[in-house]
Amino acid sequence: MKIQQVDIKLYHVPLKQPLQDAIHGVQRDFSLIVVSLTTDDGATGMGYTYTVGQTGGSSVAALLEDNLAPLVIGEDPRRTEHLWNKMWWATHYIGRGGIASFAISAIDIALWDLRARLAREPLWRYLGGYDSKAEAYGGGIDFHLSIDELLRQTEGFLDEGLRAVKIKVGRESIAEECQRVAAVRSLIGDDKKLMVDVNMKWSVEQALRASRAFADYNVYWIEEPTTPDDIEGNRRIETEGPTPVASGENLHTIYEFKSLIADGAVSFPDVDISNVGGITAMVKVAHIAEAFNRPVTTHGIQDLHVSCLAAIPNASLLEIHAFRIDDFLVYPLQIVDGYAYASDRIGHGVVIDWEKIESHLVSRRSVSNGIRYEQTPFADSLA
Repeated sequence: MKIQQVDIKLYHVPLKQPLQDAIHGVQRDFSLIVVSLTTDDGATGMGYTYTVGQTGGSSVAALLEDNLAPLVIGEDPRRTEHLWNKMWWATHYIGRGGIASFAISAIDIALWDLRARLAREPLWRYLGGYDSKAEAYGGGIDFHLSIDELLRQTEGFLDEGLRAVKIKVGRESIAEECQRVAAVRSLIGDDKKLMVDVNMKWSVEQALRASRAFADYNVYWIEEPTTPDDIEGNRRIETEGPTPVASGENLHTIYEFKSLIADGAVSFPDVDISNVGGITAMVKVAHIAEAFNRPVTTHGIQDLHVSCLAAIPNASLLEIHAFRIDDFLVYPLQIVDGYAYASDRIGHGVVIDWEKIESHLVSRRSVSNGIRYEQTPFADSLA
């Protein structure tokens, strides 16, 4: 069995309304890069990654077409460790994280989908099968909302069946943030989890002041309180403040996670298979976290992450992110009584309705046995 063709599609997916956090500004859309693999005997697998806004999406697609797709053509798709290392070292000098990890992730996810489909198993069971579900939370990108709007969003999460929520913080005024946190806590009651997300905005000292202030509201974690590159700073926030730290969505290698976890700088390692190197890398991060008695949470792409968290024994919460592709899925994620359920269809079970998402297609590229060709969307060709 050999990989015969790699198809790469880039979409710009609009958000239903503009969103904002403390560091990235206003967000109106996101780039979705989808990779489909086909073998010489007809087996298939699909994976994807995404970027905030339109920044980097075309670069990821180009790296896939020019460098990574030719590397995997002619290879056995079942050799995921071999292929991951082949891609990692081929891009190490110019990558070692960043865009390279995004591109590797898309192919790696497709490989695992293909492997599970060959085994006729759902991915969550194929990876380990610890449970069929993961506790989920609503992750709003709501920095710009008034308190009344924030409460309406929270009510929407509760109506979806979620029993945990996260809000954006990061203002200079900790007192103002406490007002917002207090309002949400009052709405949801004491029995539900409430998290806050700083998006790296604060200094260590600001984050420590906030951590202490948030303790009055039983905040479950403070996410990315400062830049994850400052491991010592995160360790101080984790050990000197009463609110546990979650961090990791901006870490793109297993080595970065190892340092953050081993140095005692995080309670909840926050992994994203779309930017850490795919499922191969996430499983390794989960094992590192398990060795340090740390539960793993996830960032975004909940439709894929639910199977990964369901597979491992040290799963924490699954984020239901605002960058959703629900409208383009044949089988939307099922949430019941606060838990998201992994698909029992073979593979990861995520099936995109290509007709529905077609209007957002930017480019379509294919690599087959060393031959590349690009198809431009018909509407674009008329421009």
